[in-house]
Parts: sequence; structure tokens; C-alpha cells
Amino acid sequence: MVYLNDDKDNVVSRKYLIYLIALMGLIAIMDQYLSLIKTTAIPYILQEYHLTASQFSWWESIYLIPTFFVFLLNGLNDIIGRKLSILILILLMGLSSLGIVFSPSFYIFMIFYSVVMFTTVSNIWAIPITEESPKEKRARLISLTYVIGLIPLQAILPPIIINVLHLNWKWIYGVMFIFMIPVLIMWVFMRETRRYEKIKKERREGKRKRHIYGLGQINRKDIKYIAISSIIWASWLITGFLYMMGGHYFMDILGFSLNEWSLILLAILLATMAGGLVGGWFMDRIGRGRGLVIGSVGMIISLSLLGFLPRNILPFEAPVAGFFISFVYPWIIAYVPEIFPTDRRGSCMGWTTTVSRASYVIGPAITAILLTKFPKMDWYWLFAGMIMVIPIIVIALFKPYETMV
Repeated sequence: MVYLNDDKDNVVSRKYLIYLIALMGLIAIMDQYLSLIKTTAIPYILQEYHLTASQFSWWESIYLIPTFFVFLLNGLNDIIGRKLSILILILLMGLSSLGIVFSPSFYIFMIFYSVVMFTTVSNIWAIPITEESPKEKRARLISLTYVIGLIPLQAILPPIIINVLHLNWKWIYGVMFIFMIPVLIMWVFMRETRRYEKIKKERREGKRKRHIYGLGQINRKDIKYIAISSIIWASWLITGFLYMMGGHYFMDILGFSLNEWSLILLAILLATMAGGLVGGWFMDRIGRGRGLVIGSVGMIISLSLLGFLPRNILPFEAPVAGFFISFVYPWIIAYVPEIFPTDRRGSCMGWTTTVSRASYVIGPAITAILLTKFPKMDWYWLFAGMIMVIPIIVIALFKPYETMV
């Protein structure tokens, strides 16, 4: 059996597509693990370096400024190809994770932490799936890859590493260096995407212009969708930064133990897996825009309730919020790559991620302000939810093109 992507002369075997989903899924595991493990690491970071939660958030806001240069990583997709760019991504994630383990001070820790976060904002693992998937199943296959990335290692590994193996808490990051090794072995068998090979051929024949990071090729329509995508993505990321304080909320404020929080986090991650699958299915069925609005409304309601429900209800409410956060994410990983032309897809994604990375400065700053204003984190969660009103307004005002059709 074969699958046809959008170009009729490009045929992708089902066997290779399964392999590609598996490989990108493992990379997505590294990405999602390193993105979400912060929620468990926060109490240990605060204790190790004698910081308050708001102080850490202010430092985070400063150290994550370099994430504005993520376009340099994304743009490599159009310069050296998808395969080599994926290799660079894998190495950056694995080696910076190991660097955290051997960080001798807070400032060195934050440098490696910022590199880790830099790698998790690119989402370039979605590009090969976008380019090799049949268009009628694209959102579902990308969502499937994303859901593989949500295998709940963040909930399973920390109790084992800290309570069973009695390793330093920094190894909850360093374990991704070990995870990187089999991923590198699998990467060897990856082929360059056929769409990129076609673009290279057309450039050699002079049919298509070469460009560096899209300069001189990005047009007004590209700029429009970079702006729309960036605003929506940034809103989701800022909300994510606020949600990452869940570990601090449950352990430091509400008094849950590491094991209790890990069980709650496990439920959250299982819910996010379900949310990713359901969100991808909805977006293939009813459209990207409608799916985004439904997920945003769910986020607004479920996040706002976290600060006001009884303590014994919160372990059941937190996974609901995780479900809707993940429900929205297929819009980002499906819509953002597919709205841009193939020859400058990596560059346009790079500029989109770069603009949306304002959230990596704004998000921690808002977190710090809200933690200072609401140390018990009651109204904190209401503000976290209301941020997702922004994507609904953007969809209503600008009515972006529906890529499902």
C-alpha cells in the first residue's frame, strides 16, 4: 500500500510512513518531556537555588530571550534539508540535557535550561510528517505523532530517578541524553522528504530561487499568516507557562507529595494524549478554525476553575485542563506548517516561532507578576484561562484560510 501526498509524483510507502511517525514521535517525546518536566522540577529548582517561584520566573524571562533566534534552527530546513536539521535538533536536546546534570551553579544551569527550551520551541519534527502525509489524514497523523510524544514519562521517571535510584534531581533532565542514543540510531535510516528533494532539483535547474531564511521570497500573504499564527501560538504558549506552575501549586501550596503529584501528572498526560487525538480528529472533520475555537473555550473554562474548586476535586479537574490544552495543539502543529509553501515552509515556520517566542519572555514575566499578586494562586488560574480569548478573537476577525479544504 502507498500513500500519495499533495504532489502526484511523490509516492510514500505505508511502511516508511509508519517508520517516520515512529521516529518523529520519539523526537516529540524528547520535546514534550523537556517542555513539561519543568512542572515537576520547579520545587527542586527553588529549593536548590534558594529562590521564590516569582524570582525564578523573572530569571526565566531573561534567560529565554535567546529563543527569539529560533528562526536560525527552523530556517536550516530550507538550507540544508529536513534530515540534517532533525539531527541538529536531536543533538541539541540530548547534549543540553546532560549539561544540566553537571551544572555547577544556577547561572550555568539556566544557560543549559535556556538551550533546552530553545530546542523545544521549533516543532520542526512536524515538517517531515506534514510533507509525507496524505492531505486528507494530515492533521490526524501529525496529532498521532504529537500523542506519541505525550507518553507520560514526565510522571513515571521522576519518582524512579529521585525516590528509587536516589539520583540528583537534575537527572530528571539528564535522562533525555540516554534517550537520545536510540533516537540517533533510528535517524540514520531517515530519508530526505521528497518535496524538499523536488525543491532542490528545481533550484539547481533555475526554476526556483534560492533563499536564506526566506529573505526576498516571503510575500505579503506569508506575513499575514505569520502574524495570525504567531498571535495564536503565543497565546497558547503563555497559557502553557502559567500551567507549568502546576507542580508548585499542588506540591508547595496545596501540600501534595511528589508521588501524589506524579499520579496527578500521569492523569494529566493521559488526558493530553486523548485531547491530542480528539483535537486532530475534530480538525480533520470540522476544520482547523472551528476546532481551535472549541479547544480555546474548553481551556478558558477548565483553567479558570483550578483556583476555586475544593482541594479534593482539583486532582480530577487538572486533567480536564490538560485535555483542552492538548486539544488546541493540533492546530499549531498541523495548520502552521501546511499554510506555508513548501520551498519556504521551514523559514516561514522559523519566523512564526520567532515572533511567537515573545511568549517566552512575556509568559514568565506574567507568571512572576501573578505569583506576586496572588501567592495562593486562586485568581492566577482565572487569568491563565482568559488568555485563550485572544485566539477566538483572531479567528473571528481575520477568518484565516481553512486548509482542510
